[in-house]
Amino acid sequence: MKSQTKQMNLKRKAATFAQADTRAGLLQLCNTVLPLAFLWVAAYQSLSLSIWLSLLFSVIGGGFVVRLFIIFHDCTHGSFFKHAKANRVLGTFLGIITHFPFEKWKRSHAMHHATSGNLDKRGTGDIWLLTIEEYEQASIWKKAAYRLYRNPLIMFGLGPLYLFLIENRLNKRGAKRKERFNTHVTNVAIVALYAAGIWLLGWQAFLLVQGPLMFIAGAAGIWLFYVQHQFEDSYFENEAEWDFVKAAVEGSSYYKLPKPLQWITGNIGFHHVHHLSPKVPNYNLEKTHQQVVPLQKATTITLATSLASLKFRLFDEKNKTFVSFGDFKKMRKMKLAAHRSL
Repeated sequence: MKSQTKQMNLKRKAATFAQADTRAGLLQLCNTVLPLAFLWVAAYQSLSLSIWLSLLFSVIGGGFVVRLFIIFHDCTHGSFFKHAKANRVLGTFLGIITHFPFEKWKRSHAMHHATSGNLDKRGTGDIWLLTIEEYEQASIWKKAAYRLYRNPLIMFGLGPLYLFLIENRLNKRGAKRKERFNTHVTNVAIVALYAAGIWLLGWQAFLLVQGPLMFIAGAAGIWLFYVQHQFEDSYFENEAEWDFVKAAVEGSSYYKLPKPLQWITGNIGFHHVHHLSPKVPNYNLEKTHQQVVPLQKATTITLATSLASLKFRLFDEKNKTFVSFGDFKKMRKMKLAAHRSL
């Protein structure tokens, strides 16, 4: 009972920072959209000078697309502006720029927040995860598919292409009319945007700028989403034991990035704060972390330590930790050896 009271107090304290600031939001829009537009034009103009210089501008531009996506993400939570209509209109527009349908992502991401860390409610808006026991019982084809999915070259190489070209373009079965309509409108607007760009600049020039820019943004976005829930002692429990506050604070990392990267990623590194109180806009996340002291105890990872998550493949329910396929193989050999000795 005492523990539950502490958790509720923690949630209430974080919620006090869930105050949208129109001025802060407009400023963030300006310092994101204007540099992105400049970098896109610079990348195009540089094509006649050097493909590598153009690529450099596109790569930096990809970072600003990530920042723009964080604003879109806040809009889906209804936290960027004070009024729901303003969030919906801006979110739909930014969904076209970032290639994410607003209503579809709003629903799937809300499901992610409601079920994050719940082993019995996986599958919507999260990274595909199998436990050791589930992997052992899986068919050879499912194991192969899972190994491919968790391979970094596939996840961060083909992942952005699948996300932008397939996943985000199709409606889920059972999607409501409003969601389906929004997805179709977004798709048509993206096609129109690309058609206009190709007509004005030529298909080669347009794709040489837009292609790398969106690929970098997609790969970076997948990495951020992956690493903030896939760390060694991340929280995962079955429904009977699952707790929302623990899932937020113990199942989401504090990704401590250098200030320039923290800025370009819209403070999403304070992921534990965001999961605890999704209504806190991104420009208030750091302040919440600093002023709500218990939140500072969240698992902290850095650029260097986050790379370890690349080897995490399966979740060990018994020991409450991630293991690599190599670790799983060793565990299986030890288990077989122990069984034979009986």
